[in-house]
Amino acid sequence: MAKRSSALLAMFAIIVMFALPAIGQEVELKRYPLNDAEGVISQSEVSVDKEASPDGKGALKITAGEPRVIRLFETGKLGVEDARLIYRARLRSENLKGQAFLEMWCNFPGKGEFFSRGLKNPISGTTGWVTEETPFFLKKGENPDNVKLNLVVNGTGTVWIQDIKVLKAPLQ
Repeated sequence: MAKRSSALLAMFAIIVMFALPAIGQEVELKRYPLNDAEGVISQSEVSVDKEASPDGKGALKITAGEPRVIRLFETGKLGVEDARLIYRARLRSENLKGQAFLEMWCNFPGKGEFFSRGLKNPISGTTGWVTEETPFFLKKGENPDNVKLNLVVNGTGTVWIQDIKVLKAPLQ
């Protein structure tokens, strides 16, 4: 019985080591706290809400009367390749009829734009603050010259977003 338990424990350790991303290996490339609307591309139906944010510093509030894409930021060249590029943010919703999720577009010179969407865990209805992310897997030699960060609201209602981060992590 002890040998079987040891073997199971060893197998579990191997699965954890290879299946989960390495903790502490993410590197922050850009951060947009959204304490104000400075630099936000889409300004229509967007405001800063100091009271809704957990830290009291502010969150971007989007009141969507119809489905729309909110263009948030463009990063310019990040100098990253052969890695996972991660767009992470905190989201909250109220009376959202439909879904909201993160969307990232990477532009590659001579090849065009390609996207990644956080469709795995979109928010809907009324939620508290949750951390969402969408990855883009960059092979060696794939180095985007611009990354567009969007929030997609496929429906109507209110969505808040704050603490946007662009991270680099190893391909695993």
